[in-house]
Amino acid sequence: MRAGDRRDLARAITLAESSRPDHRATAEQVLALLGPSSTDTLRIGISGPPGVGKSTFIEAFGRGVVDAGHRLAVLAVDPSSSVTGGSILGDKTRMPELSRHDNAFIRPSPGGGELGGVARRTRDAIALCEAAGYDVVVVETIGVGQSEVAVAAMVDAFVVLVSPGGGDELQGIKRGIMELADLVVVTKADGDLAPAAGRSAADYRNALGLLRPRWASWRAEVLTCSAATATGVTEVWDALQRFATDLRASGEFTGHRSAQAVDAMWNELRGALVDRLATDKVVRQQLDELEPQVAAGTVPPSAAARRVLDTWMTAQRP
Repeated sequence: MRAGDRRDLARAITLAESSRPDHRATAEQVLALLGPSSTDTLRIGISGPPGVGKSTFIEAFGRGVVDAGHRLAVLAVDPSSSVTGGSILGDKTRMPELSRHDNAFIRPSPGGGELGGVARRTRDAIALCEAAGYDVVVVETIGVGQSEVAVAAMVDAFVVLVSPGGGDELQGIKRGIMELADLVVVTKADGDLAPAAGRSAADYRNALGLLRPRWASWRAEVLTCSAATATGVTEVWDALQRFATDLRASGEFTGHRSAQAVDAMWNELRGALVDRLATDKVVRQQLDELEPQVAAGTVPPSAAARRVLDTWMTAQRP
């Protein structure tokens, strides 16, 4: 991985994403050997409603990033198959040029039903990509919605893509997402849609002006671009570089990463506890008895959860 072997990087991510305990143990050993991630990297989350052109934008954006001398990793969280749980792999086929570039690595991962459209192990995948020498990591999410803010907990910059036109586009994006946006990009700003894109950008600037800024050193910006004509794509990258420069100068960049690491520990702890509970034989038997009672309304969900926790805690005592 240190030498840039893509196959070994892909294998390491597969181990990190696996639910098998032995795979997880190996992945944790690899992450420990690799050490802490460099703060010289830039993690970018890209979100937006279906049809906004996320993959098309990333293809054009990514080409500009690698042409500028950077190494780019794209973690595209695909919808999961309801049959196998695997990724549809559609994003890789929608980025044909970028997927063939020597300095680009594209990894589709199944969302697995996770809130926010971000796989549970995406943070580990980011760390592995950075250790393999990719200094720009893009996390593309499934769609947009209130739960989509999960991506903001693992990236430095959060970009929201929106479509032009329509008088109610502001209603289509949740306030929670807009409060987390560091950059709003109106896509498809070409041809007949160019005037509508300009009007939408003005509307979003007005809306963002009413929100409290996330950072002391940065105020969210609104840009327009066309991935089809490559118009405005360079300006998006320039804005993200200014964002990183300003936050590093103020100290907010490092502080944000540290806070995210602590949050990740607690999220992992919650997930690990649920996994332990689900695989405990005594708890599983109790759950089989409680679930029908909760479904019938004879036992409140909160009371059932408390009984399960009490049972598990009692079993852990020597």
